[in-house]
Amino acid sequence: MAPTENFPARLRISQTQILFAGFILLEALFWRLRRFGNLETFVVETIAIGLAAGAIYFIALYGLEHTRERRGAFWLVLAAAILFRATLWPLAPTLSNDLYRYRWDGRAQLTGENPYLATPNDARLRGLRDPANSNDMRMPAQEIPTIYPPLAELVFRTAARFLPRPVAFKLPMEAADVLTMILLAVWLRAAGGRAYQLAIYAWNPLVVVEFADSAHSDALALAALVGAFVIIKSRPTLSTLLLACAALLKSFPIMLFPLWLWRQGWPKSRRSWASAFAAAAIAAVCTWPYRAALRQVPVTMAYFESRWQDNNASLYSILKLLTHSHAIAAGTGVAVASVLALWAAIRGAEPARAAFWIFGAILLFAPNAYSWYFTWVIPFLCFYPNTAWLLLTVLQFLSYQVLIDYSASGHWHFDPRCVALTYAPFYALLLWHASRNRVRIAASQKPKSL
Repeated sequence: MAPTENFPARLRISQTQILFAGFILLEALFWRLRRFGNLETFVVETIAIGLAAGAIYFIALYGLEHTRERRGAFWLVLAAAILFRATLWPLAPTLSNDLYRYRWDGRAQLTGENPYLATPNDARLRGLRDPANSNDMRMPAQEIPTIYPPLAELVFRTAARFLPRPVAFKLPMEAADVLTMILLAVWLRAAGGRAYQLAIYAWNPLVVVEFADSAHSDALALAALVGAFVIIKSRPTLSTLLLACAALLKSFPIMLFPLWLWRQGWPKSRRSWASAFAAAAIAAVCTWPYRAALRQVPVTMAYFESRWQDNNASLYSILKLLTHSHAIAAGTGVAVASVLALWAAIRGAEPARAAFWIFGAILLFAPNAYSWYFTWVIPFLCFYPNTAWLLLTVLQFLSYQVLIDYSASGHWHFDPRCVALTYAPFYALLLWHASRNRVRIAASQKPKSL
């Protein structure tokens, strides 16, 4: 998606016009979702609107990229994105019940319980649940303690104290999402980026729905992670602390620590050791309130891993089918991501590109690849636009097909046909781009005839 100078004359409209047209069309679709109220009840319509919003998103990106940059375009993109999120914020989450587990974890802590030991199906804690709220009664993994990292649990406890109602409880996640957009705008402006690059994240329909409606805690981690990237050169130690916070909110960023420390000269540099100790200290502070559960956490994670598999997965499912082994399929993904992380550190890879590779590998090899996990690559697509990956983020709306049977019969099963429709276009487009690049490289290396 590189700018072109010879843009067709009949399509020479201003960037401002594209901005307003894109805003009006996307806002109309998001407003329609708001009118549905319960998106699980209207899941087929929600999928259709998500895909339609994706088509408008692609057209808007193309138009914004191929028109002359206007002064203030960044802020118009940002203002429109905030309005998109404000449209969906009043909805109680129904596409995902994760928020209700966040609330339960927070409520449990306010009563003195340790969320890494307590379970929602414990009869002693029945009063923490709301029988009148069907989503609260259907929160995920009720038979096990929480699997969320400690800093996330501290956020849940604070939100439960001051924002007890479900919609209000979404505030920290949505505030983090808006902060991510602002940080990306600052980062892009410093790098000489353009408005369409900010729109890649800010106007992405998956990001809007997963954070403004479902309020997934990934938004908290992304804000910390993007903040770490913004100051990685000017404030390396503080950047490492933010990276640690991101990992204490969601585990994915752990894979970036080798790169961060190598960039600071580890193990020879005093600064690198100071950064490592600072990260360890903040991890200890966040973990200390839950120290009584240190032996239980590995047991919980092992139980979770053994029972939560094949959820919207792609390469993992293929590997498991070929090897008949979850351990081999999952282990392959861990190995690939780990090798990428070490290679990026040793080679001194550009951090944003390295994060794109590593998170992309995690998503493609993961046993569970829920739609909101794909928000992790979108900030880096702002710097390395890739049509295949952008398409995959939009096609993730197809994964909500699982709710059709779930709402009718309680059966949770991802239809292989929908999974294929989600991933086949992505892999086909990825391979096509790779083959084109190989042809271009070969042509550039071919000796010119005399």
